[in-house]
Amino acid sequence: MPPPLLNADRLRRLLGDLRRARVGVVGDFCVDSYYLIDAAAAEPSLETGLSTRPVREQRHTLGGAGNVVANLQALGVADLRAFGVIGPDLRGAELLRLLQAAGAATSGIITQPAAWQTHAYLKPILGHEELNRFDFGRFNVLADPSREGLLAALAAALPTLDVLVVNQQFDRGLHTAEFQAGLNALLARHPRVRALVDCRQLAAAYPGGLHKLNDLEAARLCGRTHAPRTHIPRAETLAAAAELFQRWSQPVFVSCGSQGGVAVDATGVHEVPGLHLLGKIDPVGAGDSLVAGLAACLAVGATPAEAANFGNLVASVTVQKLQQTGTATPAEILAIGEHPDYVYQPELAADPRRAAYAPGTAIELALPLPAGRPLRHAIFDHDGTISTLRQGWEQIMEPMMIQAILGPAESTADPAAREQIVRQTREFISQTTGIQTLQQMHGLARMVREAGWVPADQILDAAGYKRRYNEALMNLVEQRLARLHRGELGVRDFTLQEAVPFLQQLRQAGLRLYLASGTDEPDVIREAEELGYASLFEGRIYGANQDMAHDAKRLVLDRILREIGPGEAGQIVTFGDGPVEIRETRKRGGVTVGLASDEVRRCGLQLEKRTRLIRAGAHLVIPDFSESAALLGLLGLNPTPQA
Repeated sequence: MPPPLLNADRLRRLLGDLRRARVGVVGDFCVDSYYLIDAAAAEPSLETGLSTRPVREQRHTLGGAGNVVANLQALGVADLRAFGVIGPDLRGAELLRLLQAAGAATSGIITQPAAWQTHAYLKPILGHEELNRFDFGRFNVLADPSREGLLAALAAALPTLDVLVVNQQFDRGLHTAEFQAGLNALLARHPRVRALVDCRQLAAAYPGGLHKLNDLEAARLCGRTHAPRTHIPRAETLAAAAELFQRWSQPVFVSCGSQGGVAVDATGVHEVPGLHLLGKIDPVGAGDSLVAGLAACLAVGATPAEAANFGNLVASVTVQKLQQTGTATPAEILAIGEHPDYVYQPELAADPRRAAYAPGTAIELALPLPAGRPLRHAIFDHDGTISTLRQGWEQIMEPMMIQAILGPAESTADPAAREQIVRQTREFISQTTGIQTLQQMHGLARMVREAGWVPADQILDAAGYKRRYNEALMNLVEQRLARLHRGELGVRDFTLQEAVPFLQQLRQAGLRLYLASGTDEPDVIREAEELGYASLFEGRIYGANQDMAHDAKRLVLDRILREIGPGEAGQIVTFGDGPVEIRETRKRGGVTVGLASDEVRRCGLQLEKRTRLIRAGAHLVIPDFSESAALLGLLGLNPTPQA
């Protein structure tokens, strides 16, 4: 996968330019209404005897084409125009109010007096679950005066727009054959205006525009799938996008959900990687967020490839906002986009059958090794890469998290409630394995608040929960070190297979070794000394400091890379079993070797680790260091250099 074409500097410049964009949106405007039900206040209806659904809170947001407007406004686009049809009803009045609050000009919104209900989704929420919703506007019929008024408003506005988003959500209503013909004629008369078409069933209705589709829609348009499918292989998506570009002679954007997407224009095919996101996601409205990002960028002269990468960042922000059609601000986009954590090769990561190996070895060749200068520096993660002193941390974290969530009710909670907490905790640990402990503790603090068992004034912050976890983990480490001191176990019992000899071979090959850990630095130094290999690093052992507000592993890697110098980033090889060190090295152009080891046996492949490491961007994946000669050869290293 080629590197994305939107670096941090370009991202900041684009965000600064968006205020001068002039964007119109025509399509199916909708109100999304959320009703939060408090079942504790329910009572039987006197008329029917059925239980009522008391609404404790309600909120109304822009949906459909309106969500595109809301996202454009959040991005900073100042000149927004809305074109659509509403009914003479309460939802129409609310839609106008929401559009005007978003800064959109609404003179292009036509009120049709009959045969039209304002599009709306009414969504009851019970607990954290969305119940069956109520849909309005599915039976609308566009009247001739409404069509003529809408086309007249568009004709007046097009000369002053940079981009017109053409939105279609519903299979009947606004986009009649007559309206399609009229809009196509207007667009032909104003070729300077770029039309960005996002139509669910009518993508081919506006052939002169740029098109945004999802992978399933693109495959169907090309006749590549007939049966319902939830996943389209990447190769099939790329082929469909290229075919549609040839068909329409206009740029095509295809989204692939969590796997990113692709943009095709006259300069070629540009892949957009997905981003690694933690916690729950809600994909509702993600397509609208992507469209807004595309339109805003295209309006200020960005290339299709840049616009696709930007739109992917916008959508990656909004999917993390639950039970709402969320938007993304420039600050939120910068937070995720300045140092993005990309997902590499998701299909290979998910399917070990696709693996290719160096001949005669168990060394997986996940990505071609970058060509460059000879390697001079080797960075090693510690726990799970060299040392197994902390193996079994999951069994420490689980009871600690359960106790934190239940608090004073730990011994008295209902068995069913406790079992639910246990299940949620195990699921959370499984989903977050491989990320930094501090990030996991941020998630724990959120879970404690949501569960409601612990009084608010007794809930700790992430740093407080991390201290509690570290205390329990260090008890385990001390017990193992005591057995080492008594001679009951040896160094080989607490290191991966052939790890220490491999360190020695790298030293003989002339590389400088660095040890990088998210563990507190005094503990890392002590454990490396206890296991007998600290001297191989010649003092270059780095661990976390007391700054728990930031990602410890990332800060440690930054320290090492500053010492090495930016000019030598291509001469670094990093060995690690976690995504952080692999991703951070990939961002800087270094070589990455993922250790997907079974830490209990201290050798052999652990498939879940393999998946995480390939998604993080590992070039090579190894089960342990037993095939050191072949590994050194692949890296172009000679352990016995001539004097």
